[in-house]
Amino acid sequence: MPTLTSTNFKITPIDAPLGAVVIGLDASQPVAPEVILQLKQALRDYHILIFKEQKLSDVQLLDFAFYFGSLYVPPDDIPVLASKPGVTPVVIPISNVDGGYTGSGEIPFHSDHQWTPYPSSGSLLYALEVPVKDGDTYWLNLNLAYETLDESTKRRIADLKLITYNPFLRNPDAPKARYRLDQSIPLISPVFPHPLVRTHPDSGKKILSLSLTTEVEIVGIDPQAGAELIEQLRQHLNQLQFYYQHKWSVGDIVYWDNQATLHYRQAFDPNQRRVMKRVSLAGSRPF
Repeated sequence: MPTLTSTNFKITPIDAPLGAVVIGLDASQPVAPEVILQLKQALRDYHILIFKEQKLSDVQLLDFAFYFGSLYVPPDDIPVLASKPGVTPVVIPISNVDGGYTGSGEIPFHSDHQWTPYPSSGSLLYALEVPVKDGDTYWLNLNLAYETLDESTKRRIADLKLITYNPFLRNPDAPKARYRLDQSIPLISPVFPHPLVRTHPDSGKKILSLSLTTEVEIVGIDPQAGAELIEQLRQHLNQLQFYYQHKWSVGDIVYWDNQATLHYRQAFDPNQRRVMKRVSLAGSRPF
């Protein structure tokens, strides 16, 4: 696809299964309507946009993010990262210092807020400090993962509903389950079945809407058969051909489509500082 150009900026696809780099745009300043529309189309095409050499305050980051949607607000009874009942953090510190969230360990491939009734549409992550090595973020193309399934598997999963269990309500002392085999476990929060094969609300693309390790359950299927199917799909997902590895630089903003991607955080030395700011945008009911 040809590079999209305007008077002052350029969107260039990267040599990867997803992603495009945006240069020549100052996200701290007002953005022209035609540029916003090009960025929205580019996100539909490439799933993640990488803005280089930015310098923004929290207010400027929010102003830029809100061109693409309104703030993601979780339900009070459905905890997500950094949430407290009645309090919706606006700019979340993703940092291993100064009271930030997520520490320095590995975070497996996942989609944010997938266990909620209306998962976020996307997030913007802005890098202020980065470690000398490691701490990279990987994004995985869930549309490409779906399209490369064999036709019999596509037919088998076409109408299935998936429950993703809230990882923030998991007993930290219990073994980490990838599938809910024990149906006698009492539910401690509402659950929200969503299509295993999701239709993207803007592009119409088909999405294999499944994280890599979060506990799940397919509705209406024998637990053992469901666990085997999910493991088969996860083995398919976990392939180099589907993902892009981003090595952060100070001033990067990555805006990703949470409806069409998974993301993974590589572990890094806890003695190194990694300081970022995240804004998440509201989404719609998956269909």
